[in-house]
Formats: sequence, structure tokens, C-alpha cells
Amino acid sequence: MNLLQALAKVSSMTLLSRILGFVRDAIIARSFGAGIYTDAFFVAFKIPNLLRRLFAEGAFAQAFVPILAEYKNRRGHEDTRLLVDHVATLLFIALLIVTAIGVIAAPAVVYISAPGFIDTPDKFAVTVQMLRIIFPYILLISLVSLAGGILNTYSRFAVPAFTPVLLNVAMISATLWLAPHINPPAMALAWGVALGGILQLALQLPFLHRLGLLPKFRFSWHDEGVWRVLKLMGPAVFGVSIAQLSLLINTIFASFLATGSVSWLYYADRLMEFPTGMLGVALGTILLPSLAKHYADNDPTQYSQLLDWGLRLTLLLALPAAAALAVLALPLISTLFLYGHFSVNDVWMTRQALMAYSLGLLGLIMIKILAPGFYARQNIKTPVKIAIITLGATQIMNLMFVWKLQHAGLALAIGLGACLNAGLLLWKLRSQGIFQPQPGWYAFMFKISTATAVMALLLWWGMGTDADWLHAHFGRRIIHLSGLVVLGVTGYFVTLRLFGIRARQFMRRAA
Repeated sequence: MNLLQALAKVSSMTLLSRILGFVRDAIIARSFGAGIYTDAFFVAFKIPNLLRRLFAEGAFAQAFVPILAEYKNRRGHEDTRLLVDHVATLLFIALLIVTAIGVIAAPAVVYISAPGFIDTPDKFAVTVQMLRIIFPYILLISLVSLAGGILNTYSRFAVPAFTPVLLNVAMISATLWLAPHINPPAMALAWGVALGGILQLALQLPFLHRLGLLPKFRFSWHDEGVWRVLKLMGPAVFGVSIAQLSLLINTIFASFLATGSVSWLYYADRLMEFPTGMLGVALGTILLPSLAKHYADNDPTQYSQLLDWGLRLTLLLALPAAAALAVLALPLISTLFLYGHFSVNDVWMTRQALMAYSLGLLGLIMIKILAPGFYARQNIKTPVKIAIITLGATQIMNLMFVWKLQHAGLALAIGLGACLNAGLLLWKLRSQGIFQPQPGWYAFMFKISTATAVMALLLWWGMGTDADWLHAHFGRRIIHLSGLVVLGVTGYFVTLRLFGIRARQFMRRAA
């Protein structure tokens, strides 16, 4: 399989999910605005998401996927199937316990994660109620992530990439059709999340069955692979906990700021997730199995060249995305969210957060490429040490920025912290001899930077005044924004073509 084609496939599925995600958020913004109920929902939804990243997409995936790839490449189907059964059983038991504790202790969880809500009893009570409905989502979505890790290892990238679409469909349906029938209407969002988790898990099971890897309940403490996964999960849990702790601290800070701060950060983060998911997550997904294969084959040259390919592709796509988000912050937010209860003030506040976030987009995406360089080698400790340094630096920046910049200061600290994290990961890969850059990096960076500058100037010239976006009707805004996207993309890739950069130069076969 060609990795560029695999990336295009995963990114296209992610694009569909992100588009539906924006539709979902636009409907939520129009239906509920940015206030007490949306703040409550976003806090309630963030807690299971934090645990999902801890148990599934974070620590578990980092520990499980490289070992699964090793079993697949070296030990055969029967041993691989036993590993999947034993690991899935252990994960299910652990998540069932966590879910039960979360439902029972929901008031304490909200108290810790959003202490500023205590001064508003109604907001606190609604958050607790939503959290109890949403919390089982952690069990469902973690099993979905387990299934996705298995499918990705077997190069079935499209199904896991499509799965998030179903969460958006469920939440949109709940907002449009369930909300008018319950009180408060925003409680429909929580039920939509629960339904989305069920639909996502149901989609993946038939594809696991076709591979002969549909997990069966088999508990074994003596399985060698289980113990290796657990051994790697120790530092991985610590490392991912640090990253998620940083996000949780940001939520705590935001809960003490003006009402709407949590929502403004959420909407800005949603726009950031568009390029982060399409580029960073997609690239990391397709790189990890091939990196693990090169490591299992003891081929450091191919390992380094694959990292070089990933980093060049990241710079090619992420740098212009960051510039476009900064320049088009107002057009994007007004076009997507300026309806119903979402006010002009909400637009300005979300714009501040998005512009601050965009400074760290390149770092956020590079982490998704650089960290697998360690995970594929079953080295979790190095990224953990770097995460600890990043956490400390991010909180220092939070304290420095929040007093003057309010919620935008929190976004700026996250972005700069991501750049620090990526820089340290790159330095370690270089210093340990894992990554040796291929020739031509300086010329490549000059060409990409020049093309990005051309694109930014074209977007700024074609954007018009702020009033055009704040007071125009939806049809005019969407046409204008679409034209800007075409103008920016054309300007960027025409400039690259003049510099001699072609798509075929990035073709690469999977390991």
C-alpha cells in the first residue's frame, strides 16, 4: 500500500467527520449558544474524553499497537488472536470498574474538574446529570479504539477513520429531534454522546470478525503479551496523564473566567482539530505500523527515512494550515457559528482563542509524527520525561498569560507548550541517532515558507472588512469563504509547483 494514498483515504474520512462535526457544533451553537448549559456539557464531555485518551487513544494504543504489530509480523495468527482476546478482556474489566466509579462519584468529579461551577448551583447540578449519562461512553469508545488499533495494524485504515462520523450523526439527531422533548433541551447532547458510542462500536465488530480477531472473553494473567502491554502502559499512562492534566488545569482556569470561556475555547479547539485530525492523527495512524515493522526488521535506515518523509509532509501541509487559521479566524467562526444564540461577542472571543491556538498548530501536529518514533521502538519513557517538562512550562505560561489575555492566554500556553514538546522530541530523536535528516531540508523549508507567505497575503487581500463577515447573510459568507479557500489553495500549490515540488516526490510504500 502506498502511504500517501493511505493518508489520502484516512484524511478524506476524517474530513467527512470534521465537516459533520462543524455542522454539529453550528447546530449546537445555534440551538444553545454559549452559556450555562453548553459550559456544563463541554465540561461533562471533556472528562470521559480525557479518560478515553488515557485508556484508549493514548497510553493503551502506545503500548498495544507496537506489540500487536510484532505478534502479527513474527508469531502468526493464533498467537495474535490470543493476545487480542486477553488484552480486550482486561481492558473491558478495567473500564467497567472506572465507568461504575465515574457514575457514582460524578459530583466529586465535577467538583475537581470545574470548581468554579460550585458558585452556580444550577450549572453544577446540570453538569453532574450530564456526566452520569455520558460516562459509559468511556467504556464504549475505548473498545472502539481497541478495534481501530487492530484494524489499522492490518492496514484497514478507512473503517476506524470513518467511525467518528457516527458520533456526529447521533449528536446532530439528538439536538434536532430529542431536544424539543426534554427539559433542559441541552440534556439531549448527553444522550446523543451515549448513542454515538453504541453506533461506533457496532460498526467495527463485523470487520474484526472478517479478520478472525473478534475478541472473546478470555482472562489470563499469565499471557506474556499482556504483561508486556501492562509494562509499557505504566509509563504511558503517566505520560498521557500529564498531557490530559494540562487540559484539565486549563478547564479549571477557564471555569473561573467569564461565563462562556469554556465554550469559546471549545469552539476554537474544534477548528484546530480539523487540521490536527486530518494531518497529525492521520499521519500518526499510518506511520506507526510501518515504523514498528522497520524496527522489528532491524532496519534503522528505513526507519529514519520514514520519519523524514512524515516530517516533510507535515511541514508541507501544517504550516499553511496554521497561517490560514490565523488569517481566516473571523471568516471561519462567523460562517460556522454566528447564528441563533451565538452572538457577535462570542465570535470575537472565539477568534482570540483560535488565533492563539494557531501559533501552536505545527507543534501539535509534529508531536503526532515524532512521538510514534519512540512508541514503535517500545520506548515510552522518553516522551513521558518530555511531557513532564512541557506540563511545567505550560502551567508557568498559563499563569503569565491568563491575567492579561484571559481565555486566549490559556490557548496560547497550550500552543507554545506543544511547540516545546515537539522541539524536545525532535532533539531526542536526533541525539539518539534514531532520526537522520535527508539532504535538502533548508531549501525545502525556504520553498514551503515562501509559498505560505504568498498564500497568507492572498487571503488577507481577499478577506475584506470585519463588517462583511459579521453582518452578511449565511449564503454570502459561505460563498466568500469558499472563494478564499480556493484562492489560498491555488496560490500555495502554484507557488510550490514553480519551485519544482511535485506530489510524486512524496510517494512511499508501506513497510
